[in-house]
Amino acid sequence: MKLTALEIAQKHNGIIEGNGNVLLTSLEKIQDATKGCLSFLGHSKYISFISNTKASAVLVHENFKTDKIIETTLIRVSDPYAVFNSLLIEKAKLKEKKHHGIHQTAIIDSSSDIADGVYIGAYVVIGSNVKIETGVCIYSHCYIGSDVIIGKDTFLQVRVSVMNETQIGERCIIKSGAVIGCDGFGFIKKNIKHIKIPHLGKVILKNDVEIGANSTIDRATLGATIIHEGVKLDNLVQIAHNVEIGSNTVIAAQSGIAGSTKIGKGCAIGGQVGVIGHLVLGDDLQIQGQSGVISDIPSDKIIQGTPAMDFKSFYKSYVLFKKFPDFENRLRMLENKKIYDR
Repeated sequence: MKLTALEIAQKHNGIIEGNGNVLLTSLEKIQDATKGCLSFLGHSKYISFISNTKASAVLVHENFKTDKIIETTLIRVSDPYAVFNSLLIEKAKLKEKKHHGIHQTAIIDSSSDIADGVYIGAYVVIGSNVKIETGVCIYSHCYIGSDVIIGKDTFLQVRVSVMNETQIGERCIIKSGAVIGCDGFGFIKKNIKHIKIPHLGKVILKNDVEIGANSTIDRATLGATIIHEGVKLDNLVQIAHNVEIGSNTVIAAQSGIAGSTKIGKGCAIGGQVGVIGHLVLGDDLQIQGQSGVISDIPSDKIIQGTPAMDFKSFYKSYVLFKKFPDFENRLRMLENKKIYDR
């Protein structure tokens, strides 16, 4: 990266305040930046760093105001974080090492269709009747089962397992250790034994899906477990059999969705959330971290707690919950007083 502050401002419809000719060669957090760095001010709690940062330029909101003396160049834009992120994306693309060809240790069934422009790394195993489209990168030690389809420009990081009949769309990112398409957790109890239920369905990932490291998505009993366009799953997320997740929903780490639950589009689900099976959750939900969802939820709600409820009701209940020890003490005092008065 070698851009002047003025060049960045022109590219992102910004306004320069200070030296527009200062050369910027790297990106850094505002508190850690040094000369030649571009940083950004995206949250009010970092305002204290603006007067003494060593960054050569800082992206700030177009309406940013301060009484402090600022020596660094400011680039005023409508969304500092979005501009900084776009620069991070550009830098990542420049750093990205281009891989080509098929490693000699890869094992590929002769019935599979591998397009031109696909990279297959060392010790990858690819089963029968697999179709892999152009631009796909499959890094070392991945396993691809039979009858799998992988769309254009999808990346599988190291040690990803994609089981039989899985369909993966275009521009997906599947991170290290993820397992797509294993059997779901389903048993019938007969006498004292648990009899395994066969899982004969599949997993479908639509376009632009991202699956975090060591996350698991189980195949359906019948039909398909479906992850729609633009869904982003964090690390260590468990998606059970026959779950369907609507487009552009995001789920943070260590959350688990039980079987046959349907989640709408545009939802934001925090870390360590548990959702029981066979529920229907609406669109544009916000589920706060560590919540336990045990009933259907309509669209456009913010919920929290276990069992999950409207977040305002949760906080009102929590205020009372914190006071329970005091209530108990007061009750005991009243009971003792009553005994004494007798």
